[in-house]
Amino acid sequence: MKTAIVTGATGNLGQAVVSKFIEEDYYVVGTVIPNDPVQLDYPAHQYKAITVDLLDESAASAFVSSVIEEHGAIDAAVLTVGGFAMGSVADTSSADMLKQYKLNFETVYHVARPVFVQMMKQKAGRIFMIGSKPGLSAANSKGMTAYGLAKSLVIRLAELMNVEAKGTNVVASLVVPSTIDTPQNRKSMPDADVSKWVKAEDIANIIYYHSSDEGAILRETVIKVYGNG
Repeated sequence: MKTAIVTGATGNLGQAVVSKFIEEDYYVVGTVIPNDPVQLDYPAHQYKAITVDLLDESAASAFVSSVIEEHGAIDAAVLTVGGFAMGSVADTSSADMLKQYKLNFETVYHVARPVFVQMMKQKAGRIFMIGSKPGLSAANSKGMTAYGLAKSLVIRLAELMNVEAKGTNVVASLVVPSTIDTPQNRKSMPDADVSKWVKAEDIANIIYYHSSDEGAILRETVIKVYGNG
């Protein structure tokens, strides 16, 4: 049974990814927050939830080490934790910038780094990081200064990992969704045309495909899951 790590396992995208990988006979280890109100009901032989503060590098590293110790390898890691904030350049302080950097980059890096090191030892593995349109271009990040800059670092990280992993079967992919159809987004944008949004389940299917044998030939992928958005 292959092993996958999913950070933010109880978020909307996290739940969809966990469900898809379990459906495909993976053992999934999901990170959750303390006193998480969402409880995922999966068989113990296929899923384990572990409470981890991903802002704590030592705790995140220990978490990854525990997965390796128990399962011997990590075949896939899907890193969904992040957060959003509005703000023009004029409205964005250094403290605002640091908060978004920690939330969107450090939570990724603290897991991606030890996972990448392990995958390089294995000479195989897939890491998926969640990007965003604002992270891809300055034009798209207007009014979202700190968020866009933080997400742009995630893009650079995936690129750097692929440079280091060239010639191996270790691949870092960037998943860039448009607006995801979630209850929270529907509530905050009641007048939006939700037919243009993408479903978390569809994103999970795309992520799984890129981790499968059929997707093994793909390299350095930026997976733009835009739907009709």
